[in-house]
Amino acid sequence: MKQSSRTKRLAKHHKRFKAGGKLNLVALMDIFTILVFFLIVNQSEVRVLQNIEKIKLPVSIAEELPVENLVITVLPDTVLIQERAVWQNSDDKPNFSEQENAQFITAITTELTYQASKRVELTESEKEKGRAVTIIGGSETPYLVLKQIMAACAETGYRNMSLAVERQASKTQSEG
Repeated sequence: MKQSSRTKRLAKHHKRFKAGGKLNLVALMDIFTILVFFLIVNQSEVRVLQNIEKIKLPVSIAEELPVENLVITVLPDTVLIQERAVWQNSDDKPNFSEQENAQFITAITTELTYQASKRVELTESEKEKGRAVTIIGGSETPYLVLKQIMAACAETGYRNMSLAVERQASKTQSEG
């Protein structure tokens, strides 16, 4: 039996759509490539220190962003270095006895020495300024404790010290 041209065209049309659809991945790959580069470039813009609910940071109008380095967290009853507890206060007294003071400094110095031994080679900046460390302590942290931590840092080669603060909007930012 002879088919009409219309029947042939319909058969060809049904055969073409019966095979299934093909996915063109070129456009999708282009979009993901652009997205990856965008995320890589903008990833370095945001610097967030650990957010610890127990610590209320002092307020400052500091303009510099924090950099990634060793972090010492001073809680009311604990001192953490890189999120590892190195000292805990058994009493609620803020002042130390001579023996407790020596144990406090020894514990911090030992951990800082261990952290320094993990990365022996220093950059030119670190040779000049010393290793970098950020101290996160609440505004209620006693000065004596901060002074002892800073002395232990300086003793172990961590001389480039930064204190974490909460950034306060300057007048020009809040008005505009």
